[in-house]
Amino acid sequence: MSLLQRDVPQDALGELSYFRKEFYACLTTRGDALFELADALLCSDGPVKTLVELSLAPEHRRGHGALYGGVNHGRLDAARLRRTLAGLPLPRAADGRLVLAVDVSNWLRPDANTSPERLFCHTYGRGRDSAQMVPGWPYSFVAAVEPGRTSWTAMLDMVRLRPWDDEIAVTAGQVREVVQRLLAAGQWQTGDLPVLIVVDAGYDVTRLAFLLADLPVELLGRMRSDRVLYFPPPPQPAGKRGRKPKHGREFKFEDPNTWPAPAVTTVTDTTHYGQAEAAAWDRLHPLLVRRSAWANYPEGQLPVIEGTVIRLRVEHLRGDHNPRPVWLWWSGTSATARDVDRLWQGFLRRFDLEHTFRMIKQTLGWTVPKLRELAAADRWTWLVVAAYTQLRLARPLAEDLRKPWERPARQGHLTPARVRRGFRRLHGKTPQPASAPKIGTAGPGRPTGSKNRHRAHEHPVGKQGKPDITEGVTNSLTA
Repeated sequence: MSLLQRDVPQDALGELSYFRKEFYACLTTRGDALFELADALLCSDGPVKTLVELSLAPEHRRGHGALYGGVNHGRLDAARLRRTLAGLPLPRAADGRLVLAVDVSNWLRPDANTSPERLFCHTYGRGRDSAQMVPGWPYSFVAAVEPGRTSWTAMLDMVRLRPWDDEIAVTAGQVREVVQRLLAAGQWQTGDLPVLIVVDAGYDVTRLAFLLADLPVELLGRMRSDRVLYFPPPPQPAGKRGRKPKHGREFKFEDPNTWPAPAVTTVTDTTHYGQAEAAAWDRLHPLLVRRSAWANYPEGQLPVIEGTVIRLRVEHLRGDHNPRPVWLWWSGTSATARDVDRLWQGFLRRFDLEHTFRMIKQTLGWTVPKLRELAAADRWTWLVVAAYTQLRLARPLAEDLRKPWERPARQGHLTPARVRRGFRRLHGKTPQPASAPKIGTAGPGRPTGSKNRHRAHEHPVGKQGKPDITEGVTNSLTA
């Protein structure tokens, strides 16, 4: 039975072909070299260890000079590529809603003193409590996640965080643009269930909910176990004068004595964690003060951002028979038992994005190149996102080319690495818009014995103020 005669969706090859044509149209300068570089990334055997070795793949018909020329001097229309990603078929939850996960992955560059806009990135060591801060480029990714246990996500956007950025404000703007593109692409219609945005404890989920309150979205995020929230104030007695209080009694995550009876409690039997017990308390909000992110809030009282707190506790985790509970905050209120189960199970799907990060780093070699310029790093990152998207679209078409010691995968349940292993067989059936390379000779290069008289400028690491562009223009005019 041939590959195209199997029981697969009839439009799977059409979707893959459409995306390849659109991706090529997004490459506005040196598009042939960049497109073939992405093909080499998909068809190479084994993990990508060095960037230059991709030029040896048969799918890359140009030399290594064209490879570096495309990465360093090519151009890519990121806006068009973002719109194309938003228009592709996206996974949905069991109830039909879109679930988007947001997280940051770091491209560590500790020795790149001449690369600008590096930040100190939090990384975990091998031992307990061995976290380190390593210079690098943090990238914020947004992806649609699937229901059930899987290592697949649908990448929708990426943004590199800069030293002067407010991470929460940048994330809110990024999510807003992604949702607007989904609306324009018809992925959400009036009357559909709100889009669920899932974040981890590194984000201020209550501030994100405030910044995105005008969109058809719900925010769900994990909170640290040392947080203190507040209930609404009790009704003011009749005849009492004075200003009504804004906050009621405290709800301390670490103090069970401050917990009233939960509004909803559910118990679910799971396959790997034993019984999962979830308790929810309604209408809890944080105490906001005029500093940091709220320092420039307009005059008047700060907002009260109410939501639902969910405490999730399981019987056991792998290697831990007494796991700590997980605290979640949801931007909605009046949660039902069905909502609580849907929310904590949706939060667990956020970790599928970690599998995507491991795939693009360890197999596709996202952080392998030693690039200096920011434009080249962003361009290479978009190439990796486009390559991963092609793997997702080729998922129902790929064959299981497993090794002798690997278990057979069920139909439609291939991992991204196994799909990449068989992508070369699909490559010839897809459009090849890149033109053939022209015959040429290498340039003379730097004369023998000459020295580089233009030393690269070294840049500091860490948070900095936004550069003053007008100052640079003034200096150039007075020089």
